[in-house]
Amino acid sequence: MLHDPVLKEHLASCVSGSVLFDEPLDRYTSMGVGGPADALVFPRNREELLKLISFLRKENVPFLVFGKGTNLIVRDGGYRGVVVALQELNQLSWGARGEAEIIVRAEAGVPLAEIIQLSIKESLTGMEFCAGIPGSVGGAIRMNAGAFGGEIKDVVTEIVVLNERLELVTVSRKDLHFEYRRLDISDNAVIVSAEFALSPGKGELISAKISEIKSLRKRKHPLNLRNAGSIFRNPLNIPAGRLIEETGLKGTRRGDAMVSELHGNFIVNLGHARTADVIGLMEEIKCRVRDSRNVQLEAEVHIVGEDG
Repeated sequence: MLHDPVLKEHLASCVSGSVLFDEPLDRYTSMGVGGPADALVFPRNREELLKLISFLRKENVPFLVFGKGTNLIVRDGGYRGVVVALQELNQLSWGARGEAEIIVRAEAGVPLAEIIQLSIKESLTGMEFCAGIPGSVGGAIRMNAGAFGGEIKDVVTEIVVLNERLELVTVSRKDLHFEYRRLDISDNAVIVSAEFALSPGKGELISAKISEIKSLRKRKHPLNLRNAGSIFRNPLNIPAGRLIEETGLKGTRRGDAMVSELHGNFIVNLGHARTADVIGLMEEIKCRVRDSRNVQLEAEVHIVGEDG
């Protein structure tokens, strides 16, 4: 799509950060699969982001907003358009609001791990459930990330969104409609930043809780192999991982993609998996679970791009 040298030049002029053409996306996704994007662009602040998105919409260039690539599967043919990477929108600040509330302000590219480290350092409680979640703030908001009894919806107070009219709009919590692993928001809206309400706590208790959660993740999840986190959403009343394990699918392989032997709801990359392997394995899992348990699994990961 981006074959016009003038278009490429104008695209590059939108940002001061890197602009990479025909860039393989397997280098940027946690699963380690995916073909090239026509362009991968790194805006360094919200002004550059606004300029870039304005240009892409004016030129009718498809674009995909990209965080840490932890819940994303890119097909082997890559993405025809521009991938907008938000890693450099990484400002993080905090301050008191009254005696019992600490407001943490984070841009979309801030890794959740940085907020966890801040929680330990400043003895802030409320987001311990995010310990070990590998994503960044923007993706966590859009996915309503959660674990161990907590969800992002429980702590977010407002978000800033670049809407379809290219306006930066602040949306308060009462106007945000969260569902299980989803925020009801337009696909065309870009989450720019968020505020979270935490509370002062006891440092030793916070550290202990975070260590406990990380330890549980290490025991239950295949953290030593590349993966995209939970592949399927949990149906009502039973975890997807248990359904998959009860059908005997642990260890099932397609090429170098394998159903984790540690946790049934993870597909791991043993080294040189292709997206076709991962998607084929997902389809096999869905068919086996549907046929044996009469349950239709739904993907939790997002799949984008073109087949190779």
